[in-house]
Amino acid sequence: MHCAGCGTENPPSAKFCVECGSPLQRSCTSCGASAPPTARFCPECGTALSASGTDGPTAPQAPWPAPAPTPPRSGSAQAPVAERRWVSVLFCDLVGFTSLSEDRDAEEVRDLLSSYFDV
Repeated sequence: MHCAGCGTENPPSAKFCVECGSPLQRSCTSCGASAPPTARFCPECGTALSASGTDGPTAPQAPWPAPAPTPPRSGSAQAPVAERRWVSVLFCDLVGFTSLSEDRDAEEVRDLLSSYFDV
């Protein structure tokens, strides 16, 4: 896939350009389907995509610059590869957790939390 920002050819599985860090795909806010960054309409549902190349009010207006290369560690042949990802974070406050966990064994508390994580 060619990057719309710099024209670099990228591997088919790449989500960001290996040269400039620009996103190679974006998601439709209506149906969630992937669309090329230059698409004006969603290929799945036909919803108009924003002209700026990003969707949604909290998305950045321009791609971030590529991260600076990490110097190789002594004894390693190649520097570790950095990757930028969009993530979602969920925060959950368990009411009464502090008082509940104070008098319990650490493994028992872990097992209790694991049941919540499983759900």
